[in-house]
Amino acid sequence: MSRKIKTVAFFCLILAAFSAFAQDTKTDAPETEIISLTVDQAVEYALEHSRTLKSADIDLEIKARASRYSWNVFLPTVQASGTMSRASDYTPSTGDVISYALGKTTKIPSSFDKEEDRWSVVGNLSASLNLSLAYIWQIRAAKADYENGKITYEQSTKKTVMNIKKLFYGLLVQQESLKIQKTSLENARQRMVQAETNFKNGTIPELSLLQTQVNYENTKPDVEDAENSLNQQFETFVFLIGMPVGTKISLEGNIAPSYIEADTDSLIEQYGEENLDIKSMQKTIDMMKMNLTALNVSSYTPALALSYGFQPVYTGAHAFRFMKDIGRDSKWFDNGKLGITLAWNLTNMLPFSANRQSAADLRQNIKKLEITMETLRENQKVEVKKAVDTLNKAKAQIEAMDRSVKLAQRAYDMTYRSYRNGMTELLDLRDAETSLNQAKLGSLSQKYQYISALMDLEYTLNTTLVK
Repeated sequence: MSRKIKTVAFFCLILAAFSAFAQDTKTDAPETEIISLTVDQAVEYALEHSRTLKSADIDLEIKARASRYSWNVFLPTVQASGTMSRASDYTPSTGDVISYALGKTTKIPSSFDKEEDRWSVVGNLSASLNLSLAYIWQIRAAKADYENGKITYEQSTKKTVMNIKKLFYGLLVQQESLKIQKTSLENARQRMVQAETNFKNGTIPELSLLQTQVNYENTKPDVEDAENSLNQQFETFVFLIGMPVGTKISLEGNIAPSYIEADTDSLIEQYGEENLDIKSMQKTIDMMKMNLTALNVSSYTPALALSYGFQPVYTGAHAFRFMKDIGRDSKWFDNGKLGITLAWNLTNMLPFSANRQSAADLRQNIKKLEITMETLRENQKVEVKKAVDTLNKAKAQIEAMDRSVKLAQRAYDMTYRSYRNGMTELLDLRDAETSLNQAKLGSLSQKYQYISALMDLEYTLNTTLVK
């Protein structure tokens, strides 16, 4: 019996040891690291890891390579080949005729004497080069396309920066809103605790206690929903800047706009032509005009074609041993030639030809882009005016909201003291707290509106307005 007790005690000791080890392991396990980010750090990380910008990098590299090697239209086409063929019926070769004409043979062979005589070896090395004045404008068009690609990449970069900053400040607003809601929840809890004490002391009826309890319980789900929504927004932000999914971050910063004096007409006059959309459209128009010039030049000017071919031909017997006869004039001869051709496609000059119709389409497309350019300029004026109006309105609203916050805070403090003294109803206190929260959220919202409108204005004008 004592042996059983010892055995049970031994197992209990082992279980206790495992339990203590598991508890220590759980306690010592590292917590998930929280990465702290400022707005500049978030932008820097996004510029380095953004998938959108990585794709834009590839597009720009394609256009850079096309521009860098656009001169390759002047490279000659060089081909080398070697052929060994077997004839089915005998046909006097050029070498036979030449040998007969020079008296080296007494007759032209009329049939094959041996199987080897049916075979011949021909080598070929040729080079050709086509030259046209249109190549000059094609090269210029390729370089213009690369310049346009750089503008497109700059657009992608600046738009990414703007979107990241907007999301960052939007999260700060949502974070501050959650803090206000949590403060309200804590106030509701404190009122409930105070009401419980007052009810026990017999200074308030049970109805007042129930009201504070209901108010507290009704506020908790709203705070939990707001916190869950904020966490989801953080996950979206982490994904957009290129961090691994599940990374925990905290934001460092505050919503403090830098105010500027803005006038629509002066801004458009000073920065109107710096707009990236307008620059990109102008580059596209220039590129299409170069392509049209290249098409016209190729239609109305001839092209020069240069070619040279070296073609050694072996005509002697024993074709399988032609290497032994290299250098022997009787069995090897050069069938190559030099060619200089001036070609002019006269059909392309006809007004109803496919070539001239393509030129007409290009001219029409250029006109369409010029109309689009006018639309962009007018739209820019609209966007600048809208942003300036938003800035002026938001600035006035911020000043008014800041005054409202101070007044609402004083009203809430006075109402709360009155409520604690039993001189004010709970409903009045809740109204005062609601007014305070609305003033705080209104101020935050207008500050975010100002920051967002300023970023839109700077992007539209492609400049920095805050010095």
